[in-house]
Amino acid sequence: MKSTWLTSLSCLLLPLAVAAQKAGPPPIRKNVPLDSIGLSDPFILADAKTRTYYMTGTGGLLWKSSNLKAWEGPYPVAKPDPASWMGPKPMIWAAEIHAYKGKYYYFATFTNSAIKVDTVAGRPLERRASHVLVSSQPDGPYVPMKDATYLPANKLTLDGTFWVDQDGKPYLVYCHEWLQNMDGTIEKIELKPDLTGTVGTGNILFRASAAPWSRENPRNSPPRPNKVTDGPWLFRTGTGRLGMLWTSWVYDAYTQGVAYSTSGTLDGPWVQEKDPITPPNFGHGMLFRTFEGKLLMSVHSHKDINGKYRRIPHLFEVDVTGNKLVLGKPYRP
Repeated sequence: MKSTWLTSLSCLLLPLAVAAQKAGPPPIRKNVPLDSIGLSDPFILADAKTRTYYMTGTGGLLWKSSNLKAWEGPYPVAKPDPASWMGPKPMIWAAEIHAYKGKYYYFATFTNSAIKVDTVAGRPLERRASHVLVSSQPDGPYVPMKDATYLPANKLTLDGTFWVDQDGKPYLVYCHEWLQNMDGTIEKIELKPDLTGTVGTGNILFRASAAPWSRENPRNSPPRPNKVTDGPWLFRTGTGRLGMLWTSWVYDAYTQGVAYSTSGTLDGPWVQEKDPITPPNFGHGMLFRTFEGKLLMSVHSHKDINGKYRRIPHLFEVDVTGNKLVLGKPYRP
């Protein structure tokens, strides 16, 4: 997750993350309504085996529900190696849980603010990378596998997601952060068959500036494409078309768009839709089906009605039976 060209969300979230680490894990609560949970980048796994919805996101915590309406949590589930590059208390962003070949995999962004890997435009950049943990259960604990790194140590990557492409191979799809390359990219890299590491090097799928809908308005300059790429999520339509949700900004509004691959594979080329898919102030979306078969999109709102940063999960109905994704009405559990 990131912010506008003016302010990185790392600056906004760091004090909160440090405070939470010092305070320890929050108390477990029960029967919590979805709109009472403060959570960025909400990801929901509908696990058929346990008939339970598991929601995670930024913060390394997990919520559980049997009906999407009443939630229990938050539970700490991520247990990275404190002796690794992540350090003893990394910030954890945009976690996702994917079931694959009998195990559950925790794709998340880990940041160690004590390690600086680059300096761009006079700004020191801390070590941040997409990484994968594993568990035999959907509610963890999630622990390291073999490889200490999945992506280059000097490259700021984030918001990794999982996809098995038409070649049958698993891939990590992630963002290379705009703070380092000044025009954020979404990239792919092949994963080992058991997801314990990566194979080869990453390839760029597209850049933030490719989107006709994203805009920023730098001081004393005309409007231009925004630099931010955030939260990729892959899906197929009813016609077999490969699409990708991803988020950027329309001036000061966090907003989600869609791109489609003309080849039907990750290699693209990727063509951006002209208009964003969500109303302003919603982004970092993913799709899941309820146990009743309804397709939903989970997103977070970026600001509350007073304009303050307070990120809350929201659900929207979605239709992908045709050739493209159509966003429906808000879904109230």
